[in-house]
Amino acid sequence: MKRRANRKLSKEKTIKKDWKESLRQVPRSWQLYVLMVPALIWLILFAYYPMYGLSIAFKDFKPRLGILGSPWATPAFKHFETFFSTSIALTAIKNTLIISLESLAIAFPIPIIFALLLNQIKRSGPRKVIQTISYAPYFMSNVVVVSIISVLFSATGLVNHLIADAGGKTVLFTSAPEWFRTLFIGSNIWQTMGFNAIIFIAALVGISPDYYEAAIIDGASRFQRVLYIDLPLIMPTIVLMFILTIGNIMNVGYEKAFLMQVGSNSVVSELISTYVYKVGLKSAQYSFATAVGLFNSAANFIVLVIANKIAKKTSDISIF
Repeated sequence: MKRRANRKLSKEKTIKKDWKESLRQVPRSWQLYVLMVPALIWLILFAYYPMYGLSIAFKDFKPRLGILGSPWATPAFKHFETFFSTSIALTAIKNTLIISLESLAIAFPIPIIFALLLNQIKRSGPRKVIQTISYAPYFMSNVVVVSIISVLFSATGLVNHLIADAGGKTVLFTSAPEWFRTLFIGSNIWQTMGFNAIIFIAALVGISPDYYEAAIIDGASRFQRVLYIDLPLIMPTIVLMFILTIGNIMNVGYEKAFLMQVGSNSVVSELISTYVYKVGLKSAQYSFATAVGLFNSAANFIVLVIANKIAKKTSDISIF
């Protein structure tokens, strides 16, 4: 007990000392704090100030009365109950979780592998060309990406033409439920792989050449250098990105899913985001849409905290 009390006391003293030291640094670096002011103003105005609008989730919001003037819902959790009482709610939650977990398992490692492979190309010319080609799809809108999917995989698309030429039967890729997740996740990988690899490429560039020189002298092959130098040294970055990705596990953008959705594949393509868009926003049920959005954010926050704690205990790497 005494040891714990002494540790707690020393920790408190260290924190106070760090705070005092930080406060002393403020006058010396006032220019940096002035440069930070615009970013803080933006953060307050666009990230924190709008949060008072979350009260809509507990109100019967009427645009003509405004947020403050709208009456409180009775009971307070009426819109949450409405969401969970619908038959489609559990289906939407299940579909969102499945597609998020599959994306995490399949799509998350690919930018890391791509960055490791790209790091092996020493000539700047081919490296820049590959980087540019891999980044380009990220800047395409989802409308364009879904149009490409349609051109390639529709009943009269290029892929089905090739299947027909080979003597096979037409496959309804864009309308069959079993193909929706494959097309959705596959197109996401193609669209975001290059851009998501940037942070891992930056981490690899920061590795000191001394490690590679020592490994070459010891006779290590390229694969061994990747396995014993690159991966361990970028592991903190990988863990942090993994935590942040898990923290968005309930967030699957509605745009692409909504554009790819047809009646025959809605059993797997109806996500929380598409359901909220159709029921909450198109029907002007703003309180309902906010309630579902708040549920999404709360679930993501809980998952993020749990993932952060697990990462901190297992690897001593965490966001906070």
